[in-house]
Amino acid sequence: MRHYVARGRPDVAAFPRAAWLRATRRALAAAPDEAFGYGDDRGRPELRAALAELLARARGVRTTPDRIVVCAGAVHGLALLAGLLRTRRVRRVAAEAHGLHLHRELIERHGLAVGALPVDDAGARTDLLDGEGAVLLTPAHQFPTGVALRPDRRAAAVDWARATGGLVVEDDYDGEFRYDRRPVGALQGLDPERVVYLGTASKALAPGLRLGWLVLPAGLAGDVERAVAGEGGTRVSAVDQLVLADLLVSGVYDRHVRERRQAYRRRRDELVATLAERAPAVVVRGLAAGLHALVELPAGDGPAGTAEAAAQRAAAWHGLAVEGLDRFRHPDARPRPDALVVGYATPSPSAWAGALEALCRVLAGPAG
Repeated sequence: MRHYVARGRPDVAAFPRAAWLRATRRALAAAPDEAFGYGDDRGRPELRAALAELLARARGVRTTPDRIVVCAGAVHGLALLAGLLRTRRVRRVAAEAHGLHLHRELIERHGLAVGALPVDDAGARTDLLDGEGAVLLTPAHQFPTGVALRPDRRAAAVDWARATGGLVVEDDYDGEFRYDRRPVGALQGLDPERVVYLGTASKALAPGLRLGWLVLPAGLAGDVERAVAGEGGTRVSAVDQLVLADLLVSGVYDRHVRERRQAYRRRRDELVATLAERAPAVVVRGLAAGLHALVELPAGDGPAGTAEAAAQRAAAWHGLAVEGLDRFRHPDARPRPDALVVGYATPSPSAWAGALEALCRVLAGPAG
C-alpha cells in the first residue's frame, strides 16, 4: 500500500458528508425554479454573495458579488485568465521560480511565455518584475517553499502593477490554514483593481468538487463573464453552488475549516517533533501554514540533486509517494538545496503512524 505524503493534498476522508447532505436538502427545498435553468454565467447569486462576505471577513478581500465569477477549480480559473491576457496582447507572465509546473504549462499552452521570478526566505522577488504583463503569485503561503510574501514585496508587486498596467494573479490555494497566528490577509486587499484573487474549496473541502472563484477588478469582470459564456456557461453544477452557499451562510463551512485547521496542526506538530528526534540532520521549513512542509536534506558528497533522488527512491521502496523540490523548479531557475515536499494531511488516521514511521526511516538514512 502506498501512503501519499506529497504536496498539499487535504484529507478527503474528512469531507463533511452528513453536513453536505443536510445542506443539499435545504438548498433544494429553497431553490427558485430558475436555478435549474441556464442561469447567470458568473455563477449563482447566492454563492457569490456568500463568498463576498466570507472573503472579506476571513481573507481581507475587497469585493462585491458582481465581481466574482464561479469557476471549476483553480485550473479553470487560471485558464480563463490566461486566455484573457492573450487577447489583451500580453506576451510574457512572471511566475515563482519554484511553483506548480501544471500552472506554468497551462499558461504556456495559451501562447504566453513564463519567466522565473526568484524566491527566497521573504518570498518572490517582486522587486525584479520588469517587462511582464502579469505575475502569478502564492503570497500567503508560497508553494512549495512555504514562505509568506514579506510586506515590502507585496507592496512592490502592487506598485509594479500600478506603474505598468500589469496584473497580479493571487493564487490563495490554502490561505485558510495558518497555524502560528491569524491568516495572512490577501494581497488583493491592497489594490482590488490591479489584483485578481483566485480561490477554491479544494483544500478546505475536497478537490473533487471542482469549485473555485475569481475575484476580479471592475475592468476585467465583464470580459471573464463573456469568456465563460463563450464556453457555454459555468461548468459548476448550480446545485453544488447552492449547497456551498448554504454551508457558508449557516456557519458550517467555518466550523469545518476550524476543525481541519486543528487536525492539520496536530499532524504538523507531530511531524516536526518526530523528525527532530528520529532524523535530526534534516531541516524542516514552511511550517507556519498549509498542508505540507519542505524537508531539506543533508547535502552529502554528490552533486546537486543526488540526495533528493536517493531519498525519493528510498521513499518509493518504503511505500511512500513523495516529490522532490526540483520537480517544481522552472527550467530557467537555479536549483535550491535538495529537499522533499512532504504533505502531512492526506494519510488517513489509521495510516498516519505507518507513513510517519516510513518517512523517518527514509530520512534517517541507512542507520534508520
